[in-house]
Amino acid sequence: MASGSQELERFVHEALVRGESKESIARALSAAGWRDEQTRGVLDTYADVPYVVPVPRPRASVSAREAFLYLVMFVALYFTAWHLGSLLFDLINRAWPDPADTIAWRLDSSIRWSAATLIITFPVFAYVAHYVARDVARHPIKRLSPVRRWLTYLTLFVAATVLICDMTTLVFNLLGGELSTRFVLKVLVVAVIAGSAFAWYLHDLRREEVDA
Repeated sequence: MASGSQELERFVHEALVRGESKESIARALSAAGWRDEQTRGVLDTYADVPYVVPVPRPRASVSAREAFLYLVMFVALYFTAWHLGSLLFDLINRAWPDPADTIAWRLDSSIRWSAATLIITFPVFAYVAHYVARDVARHPIKRLSPVRRWLTYLTLFVAATVLICDMTTLVFNLLGGELSTRFVLKVLVVAVIAGSAFAWYLHDLRREEVDA
């Protein structure tokens, strides 16, 4: 037996073949209990061009090259965010040293390692992101790439989780009266990095919905 989505697609196709407008089809489906996002998703698969049969729009597909580019871009983003945070943490530790810290001697090595990583990963991320943005501008259908959407939502999930944990830690220490300059600055570093990533990719998804 056909699934609900297959039945919806068949209904829309047959209604368009009979000359029904998209608006009348949407009203009929809404009256039958279908959600607007379901009907819009199927109706939008057909172009608004005059022809004897419904003309389908091109659909986004996944290629090995596309998957490679997005994986490189997001992995470079994660490395950049992690080591930027690590570098800022080390600089904070150096500016506000903790006498009880027994690993202060490792700061120089940690700073050098984070700086080296950023010198490599940030340009890679910037270049691939620019290349992908130009490719999407030339071929807007690629904005609907499944790989792009999955990795974007994964990034949003990670950023949201980090923000929740960051704020929880801040409140926990605030309630315990254990706030220090060092701690507050580290909380701000995490909040700015994770919050920036979350805001940027959430904006990207909303722009995708508008363009669709």
